[in-house]
Amino acid sequence: QLAQDSIPSNATQNVHAFSTTTLNDIMKSFSDVSAIRVAGGYLLMLAYACVTMLRWDCSKSQGAVGLAGVLLVALSVASGLGLCSLLGISFNAATTQVLPFLALGIGVDDMFLLAHAFTETSQHIPFKERTGECLKRTGTSVALTSVSNMIAFFMAALVPIPALRAFSIQAAVVVVFNFAMVLFIFPAILSLDLYRREKHRLDILCCFYSPCSSRVIQIQPQEFADANDNHASHPSPYGHPGMATSTQITTTVQAFTQCDSSGHHIVTVLPPTSQVCTSPAVLLPPADPLGSQVFTPSSSTRDLLAQLDEAKGGRDCVPLPFCRWSLSDFAREKYAPLLLQTQTKAVVLVLFLALLGLSLYGTTMVHDGLYLTDIVPRDTKAHAFISAQFKYFSFYNMFIVTKGGFHYPGAQAALLSLHQAFSTVKYVVREGNHDLPKMWLHYFQDWLRGLQATFDRDWQAGRITHDSYRNGSEDGVLAYKLLIQTGNKKEPFNFNQVRGDGTGTDRSPCPCPHAPHAPHAVHVLMLPITFPPVPAAQPLKFTQFPFYLSGLRRTADFVEAIESVRAICQEAAQRHGVLSYPSGYPFLFWEQYIGLRHWFLLAISILLACTFLVCTLLLLNPWTAGIIVSILAMMAVELFGIMGLMGIKLSAIPVVILIASVGIGVEFTVHVALGFLTAVGSRNVRSAAALEHTFAPVMDGAVSTLLGVLMLAGSEFDFIMSCFFAVLTILTLLGLLNGLVLLPVLLSVIGPPPEV
Repeated sequence: QLAQDSIPSNATQNVHAFSTTTLNDIMKSFSDVSAIRVAGGYLLMLAYACVTMLRWDCSKSQGAVGLAGVLLVALSVASGLGLCSLLGISFNAATTQVLPFLALGIGVDDMFLLAHAFTETSQHIPFKERTGECLKRTGTSVALTSVSNMIAFFMAALVPIPALRAFSIQAAVVVVFNFAMVLFIFPAILSLDLYRREKHRLDILCCFYSPCSSRVIQIQPQEFADANDNHASHPSPYGHPGMATSTQITTTVQAFTQCDSSGHHIVTVLPPTSQVCTSPAVLLPPADPLGSQVFTPSSSTRDLLAQLDEAKGGRDCVPLPFCRWSLSDFAREKYAPLLLQTQTKAVVLVLFLALLGLSLYGTTMVHDGLYLTDIVPRDTKAHAFISAQFKYFSFYNMFIVTKGGFHYPGAQAALLSLHQAFSTVKYVVREGNHDLPKMWLHYFQDWLRGLQATFDRDWQAGRITHDSYRNGSEDGVLAYKLLIQTGNKKEPFNFNQVRGDGTGTDRSPCPCPHAPHAPHAVHVLMLPITFPPVPAAQPLKFTQFPFYLSGLRRTADFVEAIESVRAICQEAAQRHGVLSYPSGYPFLFWEQYIGLRHWFLLAISILLACTFLVCTLLLLNPWTAGIIVSILAMMAVELFGIMGLMGIKLSAIPVVILIASVGIGVEFTVHVALGFLTAVGSRNVRSAAALEHTFAPVMDGAVSTLLGVLMLAGSEFDFIMSCFFAVLTILTLLGLLNGLVLLPVLLSVIGPPPEV
């Protein structure tokens, strides 16, 4: 800051300062949880869940269920991260900046599925069995998605990078907590909401009754036909009721409901009216399992109001025209008939083959790399320094750290040989005389030579003699003391170490062959020792000597330099027993690319195999499991290829997302596949039925995932924007296309036979 302030305001120069301590402080501060961003993301999800599950009919509205589900997901995320903290798994920027939103988007998917299945549960099922019926229909899908996500994140932990391994384990633990929440707590909330719906209380404000003032109830029509009647039935291609000629007698009862001052409902029932209708071609409704009932005077008002036909009967609250539309109706009436036409199937298959080919081409454009500026927050001094360094200088400092485990004094030649071996690395910066920078052993030798020269001068000048050293210089006295000491506590001094021929013996405690020695022959006397001994040196634990690397522009340059340096360290350990390793930013951020693709292919292959086994065991249908795994593999290839087309470089972060994409992709595929497997009829009919029942929850899950990752767009880290936000958004869109477009088409063409 002082250097920056010293520059005149009209100067064109810029000064950028940098220190590793400042960078570590910045990374630590930005790794803290942003309470405002987390609160904003969860409030946005609360609003979406509430709005998308609200209905005009209060008996089918589930806004409170949506609010409770999002709050449960928030509690499960907090519980999972709390357990990780207790287990000692450290938090990092990916944990605090990404995981809360990613877990939120994934966690609410199963909540939407259960809620949609609950609304579709038939009213003819006994009241106490509806929750069990809902879990019977959706439990397999919930188990498959949760287990697949858990396995995916555990497989991502195979990548040997500590920060990303911690993130993957934390995500897997959070998925386990979400799974427990969906199976054990959320069904209880649905059951409680069922009681509210049966009592016709308002959604969210459940203390109040529905304000509906009137309702129209149409009793199930009674049909009279004899053997001479000719019924011309025309079955629908999607299993809709057929057309027939019949005579119907319709009885309509109109009841008005009012609330008195005490809050009780007063029901006024008008006399029934009957109408005889003969229709040459009418739509035959599905058979009523409870049978048609006729209003009788002995029937109670409660029984009368309960006789609502699910398909054609009256509702408590008549919705507005635009409120009658739903995603399920759109899928049944518009989307499925259009998608399952023969011409549409052909177009879909051709387009997805083209997308797959384009993605395969994009995979050849994916390059390894991660810039330091991507992991440093923008608008910081460290970011400005690293940007200028990479643009104009591209040099990095590194250290060779030697560990313990060998005798340093006896391995001086090996240490010097290790240092000299780095002259073969072309990226190492050399001094003006083309020599390598000196290491600590060179400086130690220079210091000992200086002591030797001072001792020689003091001896020649007579300031140090055989009977006195007090007139000697400070360095000369230190050299004399080092000469006579043994390092042995019992016998700390040995004057015989200054021999009569004027040379010092090799028993000097100095770990260097250039120890000081007396230059002339002297008669060593046992002088009175009045000076304190020089403390013996402790064994060295580790040392380090620095180098500078220059010319590192591409990731391939970094990888070549890292491999060359590590080869030298390994050879020194094998030949001389000198244990060492390199350290520095190139090894901290670029060493991940050595073997990164190997670990990626290994992890995703194991994950696809595990997903196939899990789907086979839970669905008991290898045919369906094979189709699901094929779609997941296509999604991974498409995501990898689009990354290459968009210029997103491959690093450990996108690798984790690519591996997790298999688990996340299960959310978009298994619901449709299971709906197809449990439906009856032809392949087209079953595909249409699967879309009708799963289109809405899959769309809600995709939108919730997008809302969850939307909060990542405001991150200060570029790598979160490019590697998390962009990749997860692309993954969600690919999941929708493959799960709701390609998969139904494949199932309608090569799908397995039904279970029943």
